[in-house]
Amino acid sequence: MREQMVKKVVIAGGGTAGWTAAAALSSQLGALLDIVLVESEDIGGVGVGESTIPTIRTFHHLLNIDERAFMRDVKATFKLGIAFENWSRVGDRYFHSFGQIGKSPWMGPFHHMWLQAKAEGFGGDLADYCFELQAAESGRFFTSEKSKINYAFHLDAGLYARFLRPFSEKKGVKRIEGKIRGVEQDPVTGHIQALIMESGARVEGDLFIDCTGFRGLLIEQTLRAGYEDWSQWLATDSAIALQIPSEEKILPYTRAVAHEAGWRWRIPLQHRIGTGLVYCSDYLSDDDARRKLLDSFDGEPLTEPRVIRYRTGRRRKVWDKNCIALGLASGFVEPLESTSIHLIQIGVTRLIQMFPFGGVSDALAKRYNEQADNELERIRDFIILHYKLTERDDSAFWRRCRDMEIPDTLALRIALFKESAFAYQAPDDLFRVDSWVQVMLGQRLEPQAHHHLGRILSREQLKQVLGGLKTNIAHAVSQMPTHKEFLERYCSLTDG
Repeated sequence: MREQMVKKVVIAGGGTAGWTAAAALSSQLGALLDIVLVESEDIGGVGVGESTIPTIRTFHHLLNIDERAFMRDVKATFKLGIAFENWSRVGDRYFHSFGQIGKSPWMGPFHHMWLQAKAEGFGGDLADYCFELQAAESGRFFTSEKSKINYAFHLDAGLYARFLRPFSEKKGVKRIEGKIRGVEQDPVTGHIQALIMESGARVEGDLFIDCTGFRGLLIEQTLRAGYEDWSQWLATDSAIALQIPSEEKILPYTRAVAHEAGWRWRIPLQHRIGTGLVYCSDYLSDDDARRKLLDSFDGEPLTEPRVIRYRTGRRRKVWDKNCIALGLASGFVEPLESTSIHLIQIGVTRLIQMFPFGGVSDALAKRYNEQADNELERIRDFIILHYKLTERDDSAFWRRCRDMEIPDTLALRIALFKESAFAYQAPDDLFRVDSWVQVMLGQRLEPQAHHHLGRILSREQLKQVLGGLKTNIAHAVSQMPTHKEFLERYCSLTDG
């Protein structure tokens, strides 16, 4: 074998992205690599990525992270989905859960059976047939080694980075404190050779990971990888975030409440609530956004509101030369479906699988970029769906969303569901069929037809099947403790 050509990895930036990359690389490839992370205590992170999706549990399992220890350290709570309020119409509410809806035969998803029952005048709400959704609405939670419940977490993003740091350092990651003053490139190839620190020190490496946030210090300011703007579809460009005191009841889900120029989030943690307002600055000023956010709760905030600017879109190359961008440096869709931490984790997981030990390869980089592009485009389409399928005409923002042209890939999905209730999960799709179905129906997209697999059963048989599922779910939920009671047992919440 020839000598390994990529041995030293330099991670530029800490925060969730940097320490996630450090934790994964050191856990899986630490015996083969020298890993250095450069960060400055003077540069704070965005710190609002506090809601996750279930893939984080797979990532933690890969790293052999103890769930209870993680939850205690990052003040996490459980998350079963997202409640969407005022999205299709003011006063509407629907739930995007992480659970499976009903039981699906091979011929097609369960919602076709439910649509048949609905056409015959029975069946109730589709939500009745999802265990996770009913548990969330009841404020209940329980899990064990034998449990099949599908869940994610709400977490404190700052504490999460602090949790991953000692985990990484124990596995050999070296941390260098300081600000990056410049980047040194090879004059012939343009590859990055070293980071130049304000102290004058050089941090050399073979492969560099850009976790410098929206700045994209390596991938954009140095390599000029380019940026593809998606604001024609995702018009929000600002957020105001703050922290407020906890409430007595800790809900096991995120709330996303639409307003006239965007939406507001509410994320319950063990020790506080994270809240914020996402908006388009063309339709709402910062001062009005701040007032709207402060008026959304009683009492005094724990922190001062801070404005965050962003531009929705993606880096044209997330792997360029010998640099790979993770997190905000790679692009930003927007936080609506809590995909930011997942994209960091899948990005570093993909890197581990395709690691260029023998030297940076154009073919590897092209394949990496292709996979990243495909996944992000499908996430983009799923988020656009929430805005496009609105019936609101009470503000210029929502009229813009309702009337905008959308990507052909999403237009086809909408047409398929409207015409035949057909939904699918492609190989690179993050979101499952049940996710697409819950959002499309929740946004009042009514199918004109459906598969008749439900007619294979008699009316009474269909009633019996649906009734049995509904009864079993209701009974199982009634046996669960409240979310807060389970938290106290599971991660010693009362011990602080």
